[in-house]
Amino acid sequence: MAFTFFFRDMQILELIIRHVVPFVVGSSRVRVWDAGCAMGQEAYSLAILFAENMGPFAFKNLQIHATDKEESNNFGEIIRSGIYPEEEVKRIPAGLLQKYFSPVSQNSHFQVIDPIRSKIYYQRHDLLSLKPIDSGFSLILCKNVLLHFQAEERIKVIRMFHNALLPGGYFATEQTQKMPSEIESLFVKVAPDGEIFKKVEEES
Repeated sequence: MAFTFFFRDMQILELIIRHVVPFVVGSSRVRVWDAGCAMGQEAYSLAILFAENMGPFAFKNLQIHATDKEESNNFGEIIRSGIYPEEEVKRIPAGLLQKYFSPVSQNSHFQVIDPIRSKIYYQRHDLLSLKPIDSGFSLILCKNVLLHFQAEERIKVIRMFHNALLPGGYFATEQTQKMPSEIESLFVKVAPDGEIFKKVEEES
């Protein structure tokens, strides 16, 4: 399980938008994998930032696949409903909160609006299965999960991500997680101030 909250680590989220939005311009399908999504705050933060920066036509083609291995906390139900208590949304800038959330009848709860909610697809997935949920992703984001793995497991999981990305696709992780030297040839780091990488094709 990954712990997160809305718009956590804005630096890496802004780097994602800066690099990924130009990469997907004109694509008929834009697929993102948020691995270790917890209760969905990160996936919804991404969707909101894409909505703010992609334009309505490109945003229509966006799919964010949110996964987590947690079974006991009803993550899928929470993410599908998009309803969060006030303390969960208080970090959100007021303008974005008003634009993308609606108050609900429950005491001090807010619901993500449907055009954003419809972009998030949740499924349970264990990264250590080393089986990707699919392929053809423009972006894979995995934060606050890899640090819980052994070094060899991290290498295998990141290699799996590499295989699931489109050519030239992006992988992003937390600031404290460095690319293992054993697989650094698979990616090019694209920003000196953030752990965001562009896929390099393996030589045959």
